[in-house]
Amino acid sequence: MAYPRVILKKGKERPILRGHPWIFSGAVARVEGDLSSGEVGEIYSAGGQFLGLGYFNPRSQILLRILTREREEVSPGFFEARMTHAGALRKRWLEGKAFACRLINAEGDFLPGLIVDRYGEILVLQCLTAGMERWKALLVDLLVRVFHPVSIYERSDVPARIEEGLSDVTGLLHGMDVPDRVEIEEDGCLFHVDVKRGQKTGFYLDQRENRASLKDLSKGKKVLDCFSYTGAFSIHAGLGGAREILLVDSSGEALAKAEEHFELNRLESLPHRSIRGDAFEVMRNLGEEFDMVILDPPPFAKKKSHLSTAARGYKDLNLQAFRLLRKEGLLLTFSCSHHMGLDLFQKIVFSAAVDAGRRVQIISRRGHPIDHPIHLSHPEGEYLKGLICRVL
Repeated sequence: MAYPRVILKKGKERPILRGHPWIFSGAVARVEGDLSSGEVGEIYSAGGQFLGLGYFNPRSQILLRILTREREEVSPGFFEARMTHAGALRKRWLEGKAFACRLINAEGDFLPGLIVDRYGEILVLQCLTAGMERWKALLVDLLVRVFHPVSIYERSDVPARIEEGLSDVTGLLHGMDVPDRVEIEEDGCLFHVDVKRGQKTGFYLDQRENRASLKDLSKGKKVLDCFSYTGAFSIHAGLGGAREILLVDSSGEALAKAEEHFELNRLESLPHRSIRGDAFEVMRNLGEEFDMVILDPPPFAKKKSHLSTAARGYKDLNLQAFRLLRKEGLLLTFSCSHHMGLDLFQKIVFSAAVDAGRRVQIISRRGHPIDHPIHLSHPEGEYLKGLICRVL
């Protein structure tokens, strides 16, 4: 099949030759032929070297997202092969271990702009880009063929779609109606997930392995869980033997669901309480000490220009956490800001420890679970980073 041709400016092919999947608008010299939003074009260097096939969106700063570096047709068979390959990774490592997981992780599974999460027999789909939106009906058919779900629900209601010129879309795409609460099990913990209205696709699946680590860390500890959302970290800590837990979140609805999770996991008798409020203010005004503090805030740097403000926010949070920790206490601190690299995040935590007058060890560096693979040439995909620190 013949596709329109996109010609890059001289020298702009270097990132693509190294494997990066994005081409920005400033790298393109010209387009030969008609190429509308979401359509596939052939990509060439200024010298005429074929670089691959990608889909186009003139409304986005990321003008092209590369699908393949081979001369092949972007057909139903192409997408089915990519989905099957993604499913094989999860089957190899997670079958029988994870009731809920990510099945397709966009660029990490070489399907840029497509997110698919599994909650038992329900799939939740997000089309983040114009290209994936264009193929959505085909993608749904292929997901049914490859993964055999009972239902597919769409949660394409993310800010990234605005930059693609797309409006929010949610609703049932296939199969039976989805209940308001989908019960999942995660490493022995039970949760009710709201796939229709909850954060992301209903649950923070990317923290699964980091939550599981609490089983070995929380026994006998008094825990402060900031930005607790519906209490997933707290439940893992509670079942791991924590002696007391304080949850802090700005959403009263989220805290009410956290309380339901305590009941669902038979942890009602575990001493626990919650505070609705801004975590920064709550931490500054707490007059008690903790054996463990968990910081899992929302992204502070959604744009590169927000990075300096985000750095101040992360430092303030971690400074307050170090102030509240007892000797031998543990800090589990995370950033999910795409533009915040691990090196910078670690320097910020170090600076907070210095200002708090605490001596600190890094026990572990944390990141994505295995069902959130990262394209090695696409560092932007590595958004989640974390540290487990011990105060001496």
